[in-house]
Amino acid sequence: MSGAAYDVSDEKDNAHESRSVIHRRLDEQMRQINLLDNGVEISSGVDATLREEVKALKETVSENHKAVQPALEDWKRIKTIGYGVSGLIAIAALTTGAIVTWMSDGAAARIRHWLKFK
Repeated sequence: MSGAAYDVSDEKDNAHESRSVIHRRLDEQMRQINLLDNGVEISSGVDATLREEVKALKETVSENHKAVQPALEDWKRIKTIGYGVSGLIAIAALTTGAIVTWMSDGAAARIRHWLKFK
């Protein structure tokens, strides 16, 4: 009987050690799950903060665009007027060049006639 009592005692010790290992593993898994939950919670908070900041930036950009839009329209108008003025100057220069050329031919003919050159 002493051998059977010894076996039962060993089995109890082994069962106790096995339960102890299982409890340690469960405790470790609970710590890991808790860390994951904290990580997800922090990540969710950061995500919400970033969304709010992006929303605020979009609103700021939209407001700035509305504020600057009249000035942009003025610059576009000024640019269009500048193209028109440049075109008029170019046409005036060509016209003046053509008139000077025509008048110089006529003036040369008159000078020849006045000086009696042929």
